[in-house]
Amino acid sequence: MTRKTIKIDADLCTGCGLCVSACKEGAIQLIDGKAKLVREDYCDGLGMCLPVCPTNAISFEEADTMNDKPQGESAMGGCPGTMAKVFAERPAREIQEPQVEVASAPVSQLRQWPVQIKLLAPNAQFLQGARLLIAADCTAFAYANFHQDYMKNKITLIGCPKLDEVDYAEKLTTILQQNDIQSVTIARMEVPCCAGIVEMTKRALENYGKLIPWQVVNFSIDGVVLEDT
Repeated sequence: MTRKTIKIDADLCTGCGLCVSACKEGAIQLIDGKAKLVREDYCDGLGMCLPVCPTNAISFEEADTMNDKPQGESAMGGCPGTMAKVFAERPAREIQEPQVEVASAPVSQLRQWPVQIKLLAPNAQFLQGARLLIAADCTAFAYANFHQDYMKNKITLIGCPKLDEVDYAEKLTTILQQNDIQSVTIARMEVPCCAGIVEMTKRALENYGKLIPWQVVNFSIDGVVLEDT
């Protein structure tokens, strides 16, 4: 089995660091003046780093996920065989099918439409006096009881800090300023790119300047609540 990952030509790399900034997963670092793929298990294969490279030093390659005895660099140094194998095996090893006893038909706790931050009007009537749930897209898919435990009695706003390519801090600030928001809950996944939705919301709260209760809930990829803060 193979999967797509990136390859960096050290001879062409000038060490400009643009690819490091473009990689939202934190898979690339500058080491000794050259860009290195240090965490291939973080590389999602979307290639956000390719178009920013001025010397075309970055390309795609197919990594063998079944290579048990890779040659070359260590896993932390970016060995395609080792890290691709870790990436491929991690979901199968860590994600366990939940055992759910269904007593009755589930009831949706969604209280408004739309739910996408990008589509939401800051002056929407349902925002007035609301308790906000600002959630990364993937959270509801990972956590089985997301509606009942986190969406109930809240207005839900969802977005992806990586794929939306929008800084929501300004819009969230406007929502806070125009509505008497009672509290904010931020739901994110454990993956590095999800840190963006937390940072955007924190900046909005700072811009707002008034103290309101807020918390961050972290979910693992197999649907476990890792931390409540």
